[in-house]
Amino acid sequence: MWLKIVLSGIAGGLIYTDNLVPAVPVGLLGLLLLFQTTRVRFVFDDDALEVRIGEQLRESGENVFVGGENRWKYSTFVNWELWWPNFPILVYFKETQTKPEGQIHFFPIIFNGKQLYDVMVERAGPSKTSGPKDS
Repeated sequence: MWLKIVLSGIAGGLIYTDNLVPAVPVGLLGLLLLFQTTRVRFVFDDDALEVRIGEQLRESGENVFVGGENRWKYSTFVNWELWWPNFPILVYFKETQTKPEGQIHFFPIIFNGKQLYDVMVERAGPSKTSGPKDS
């Protein structure tokens, strides 16, 4: 939640100082994250991580980048990382369900990073190198 507020504040500050060129992409990213937080849901069931849409948790359809459904079994995770754990912004995971040699995925942390880390450890096992820092 705070990330979209920070980005919007940065964009506002850039506009205020007449720095319109960097303000536009920062502001658009803030708006995208604001929009996505109202509709995208990550569902962690006993077997898999799945991307769902809306309050009714509708199926998200086919993955636009690599094809297939947006559901990955934890047992196929090769590794996962919470990037920049002091200021959690991005999650990386690699799985072998989409491609046998492994498929990399990234998604922005648009919710509580510590809570996400705890759920990932519980469901997918420990990350190889990352961990949340006390916040």
